[in-house]
Order: sequence, then C-alpha cells, then structure tokens
Amino acid sequence: MGIPVATSDIDLRHHRVRTSLGEIAVADTGGAGPVLVMLHGGGPGASGVSNYHQNLAALSKHFRILLPDQPGFGDSYRPGAADLDERSITQITVDALFQALDELGVETFHLLGNSLGGAAAIAMAQTRRDAVTGLVLMAPGGGWLPTGPTPTEGQKEMFRYFNGGGPSEKKMAAFIRTMVFDHKQFGEDVVRARYEASLEQSHIEFYHHYNAAFARRNGMDPLWKDLPRIKAPTLLLWGRDDRTITLEGAQLMLKQIPDVQMHVFGRCGHWVQLERQSQFERLVTDFLGELA
Repeated sequence: MGIPVATSDIDLRHHRVRTSLGEIAVADTGGAGPVLVMLHGGGPGASGVSNYHQNLAALSKHFRILLPDQPGFGDSYRPGAADLDERSITQITVDALFQALDELGVETFHLLGNSLGGAAAIAMAQTRRDAVTGLVLMAPGGGWLPTGPTPTEGQKEMFRYFNGGGPSEKKMAAFIRTMVFDHKQFGEDVVRARYEASLEQSHIEFYHHYNAAFARRNGMDPLWKDLPRIKAPTLLLWGRDDRTITLEGAQLMLKQIPDVQMHVFGRCGHWVQLERQSQFERLVTDFLGELA
C-alpha cells in the first residue's frame, strides 16, 4: 500500500515479463549491488512503485531494486474468480513471481514485503529457501496470529472500499486513516491520487473476486505453520499502532523463525516505509548490507 507520486527523478526501467499465468509488470532501478525484490501490500490502487517510490533514491544506492506489481495489481494480469477458487492469492503470486524472476535471470535475491506482499515474501522464503538471501517483513499477513478480533479495523476498511456503492474519496480518506498513526501528514491531494489509482475497472473486478475468495478461505493462508522453514536471516519491522496487522500477533514469528530480529516503531501504523521513512531505509540498508 502506498501513495502514487511522480518518480521523474528516479531512473526506472520497466519490464513486462511473460509467465504461464499472465504478464507481470516489474520496475527496475539501481545498479551494481545485490538484488532486492520489494513486494507491495494489497490496498486499493496499490502497486510496486506507488508503495515504495519515496524509498528508491536511498535504497537504489546500495541495491538493484525490482518492484513487481503482484497479480491483480498495477499493470500485472488479473486473476479471475476461477483462479482464486483453485488457489489462494498468495499461492498464485508466489508462482507468478518466481516465474518472472526466472525470466529475468535472477537466481538469488534479498526480499522485502509488506502486508499482503509480506505473505508472499514468507511463502517464497519457505518455498525456495536458498534463493532468498535476506528477508525483511513489514507487518506481514499469513505469518501472524492475532490475539484480538478479526477481521481487524484496517481489513474491514479494505473490504468496505469497493462495496456499498463503490469507491469514493471519502472512503479512501477513511482507509488511509486506518493505515497510519497520524493521518494529517496525508492531505487531500494524497487521498485524491490514491482514489484515482483505484478506479481501473479490471482492478475493481479483481478486488471483488479477491474479497470473496478471502472470505471463503477464512483469511490469509496459515503460513505460520511453516515459519521454521525460513532459512534467510529475517528482520521484522512493525508499527506499534498498526490497526491492520496488529503487533500483538507477532510473537509467533519471533519464536518460530530461526534467525530473526525485530524493530518496533512507536506512533506508527501500517505504512512503516512512509511513516518512518529514514529509519526504515537505514535499518533495511544496514541489515541487508551485513549479509552481502
């Protein structure tokens, strides 16, 4: 989940990569450093670049960054109802992203994921254990067991957004308020940009299928069952005040991932990379830099 802005000051190379499922759009920036694949969250209008645009200038100095649009989002293909009946969105995403990375000739890489993208990152690290050399998880789905009511406040806002009359700027403002600790830092221009990015008709259709499949499956895949399979050194980043993937559910990850450390940000919600931008960039660079 992120806010669309211009990226004219960043040298982005764009790929459309064919897979057996459909085309995956991948933005590529940076150069000589290790590959860092960054996976976005699942909010309305999300994409790889919109989620992490503000972090690219700092991180691209140290890494070659790949920003895939996951299936259903951005410029990538849209799974249909039958696809989501057969497999979960995380299973589909893992299949598509590994095929895309294979096509791009990327064999080993660092991996970072937030929320829905965090679930895909966990599943990828469990599936090809030697391919993922370092793992950063930001309030990831699937590996987390909440102690409070579900769906959470943030999940309810995501489900509500495309229902009950469809998208609106008012709904987008309510969605953003649940994603962050201090919504005042995101003004009307940000709300409008994110709202406009959510209006692509095929994305809306996908989201209805996705929400229905999410309800049928009773939420995310139970990736927490196989957390000990993660081989990569792992950094957990969490906002203490996250109302979407709540901090209280993180204890299992700390106990079960073999090589793990955690940083918690006070006065911070679900968008760590935006709300604590400079600290996020420093922590990611230092943690992954020590693994190179």
